[in-house]
Amino acid sequence: MAHALSDILGDRFEPEPPEILIIKNYIQDNFGEPVAVAIRDRQLIITTKSSALAGAIRPHLYKLKVACKTDKQLLVRIGH
Repeated sequence: MAHALSDILGDRFEPEPPEILIIKNYIQDNFGEPVAVAIRDRQLIITTKSSALAGAIRPHLYKLKVACKTDKQLLVRIGH
């Protein structure tokens, strides 16, 4: 009998906050690349794998901030 991973793990993982989903979906739809997003006290940190993508995202930060309806600072970082 096959079980879904969510059935095995139950409710151990909470769903991602809406801000994270908005940012991930926007970047995937507009740039075709996945990103990681972390929430800190006063920041939403977007981590990309390339500097080119980070540079392309920066002009869109205000639009993302409005879409997320947040007063948190949006930062773009390059990770691995």
